[in-house]
Amino acid sequence: MPKTPKHIAIIMDGNGRWAAENDLSRSEGHRKGAERIEGVIEDCKNRGVKYITLYAFSDENWQRPSDEILALMQLLRYFLISKRKGMVEKGVRFRVIGDIARLPAELRSEIRETEALTSHCSDITMIVALSYGGRQEILRAVNAMLKSGKGEVTQEDFTSALDTRGIPDPDLLIRTSGEFRVSNFLLWQIAYSELYFTEALWPDFDSAELDRAIESYKARERRFGKVSGQSA
Repeated sequence: MPKTPKHIAIIMDGNGRWAAENDLSRSEGHRKGAERIEGVIEDCKNRGVKYITLYAFSDENWQRPSDEILALMQLLRYFLISKRKGMVEKGVRFRVIGDIARLPAELRSEIRETEALTSHCSDITMIVALSYGGRQEILRAVNAMLKSGKGEVTQEDFTSALDTRGIPDPDLLIRTSGEFRVSNFLLWQIAYSELYFTEALWPDFDSAELDRAIESYKARERRFGKVSGQSA
């Protein structure tokens, strides 16, 4: 039976619906969702999770209205500036994956600074997926290997060319808000991840919801292609 997952990935969905249910703007929904992140990181750390990857802004999200995108970029920048000191104090290492060249210059600057300041932290690693798409990541890796002149590629070669190099694959993928799809998130990395879907909207995803997801994970048998009873 699986132990506590070492790496949890979360598709943080439902900010807009939460805002609509509470007669608030979508921007306020995103702000409430951002506030939830700190608590979830702390809960994961307290439960022995070592990595958490959060799907914050997808490659497809660039198609949203420009005012919503601007508000999201400003919120992300504010989050980095305001939470940076707390990350260091709590031992949270911060990393970003995705096509960050598309992000505003001032946000990229805050990302680099936060990554540098938390690079020594080792209690838990928070990976934030920004301007990220799983298919796009795979294409970037393929093109990088083509440029390197490799004639034949192993799984290890390919994994080392991904944005997530050096990070173990997720043991558990959680999606909030009742949707049942992975939405182009970590397509290579979740090949053997356990999936958990909850009706809870992301701003309402609390400690109890996290525990339900972890308990569901612990109740499953992970065989990785083997038969029941064989060691993983």
